[in-house]
Amino acid sequence: MDTSQLLINFLLFMLLPIWGIAGLADWFCHRATKIEHTSGVKETLMHSVMGIQIAIPLVLCLLYTVNVLILIICFFTWVLHEVVAHADVRYASPKREISIWEMHAHNYLGTLPMYMLITIVIINWPQFINLISFNWQGNMSLVPVATPHGGSGYFVSYVSFMAVVCVFPYIEENIRCIRVALKKRAVS
Repeated sequence: MDTSQLLINFLLFMLLPIWGIAGLADWFCHRATKIEHTSGVKETLMHSVMGIQIAIPLVLCLLYTVNVLILIICFFTWVLHEVVAHADVRYASPKREISIWEMHAHNYLGTLPMYMLITIVIINWPQFINLISFNWQGNMSLVPVATPHGGSGYFVSYVSFMAVVCVFPYIEENIRCIRVALKKRAVS
């Protein structure tokens, strides 16, 4: 097995699942601090935005050949994710306790996307050189991968895993926060 394939497997079977588990740990911390009664809808929507920001390049890298277009999207969404993450903590910290466990979860949620991006750059070094040298011609379209990463069932398995550990819990968090906000509004 060549180094690129080892790095791809490391991404697929280590970094991506750990990112999902860190997201679930973060959700448990939000639940423990009763986010719906403290920082509420605004913070939970920022969490959803950050998940979507990382999901977009993740799905693109799993389904399409990484080229200049994909790398631009990866870098752009990573920068936006960092901006929202900063705004999230800045907004939430005066409104609710951010426990040591939540800070640990944030460490993973903040660094894993960067590590994944660096690994994608290393695996696709010639495309990174094309990106920084502005050799973009012929590298700006979505080209499906010839062989699915992780095998034919990986994508569905990973999306199912993420639905259970991140998507459904954060939908629940959004609903919980919106319900409390609506009750507060009705009482006012």
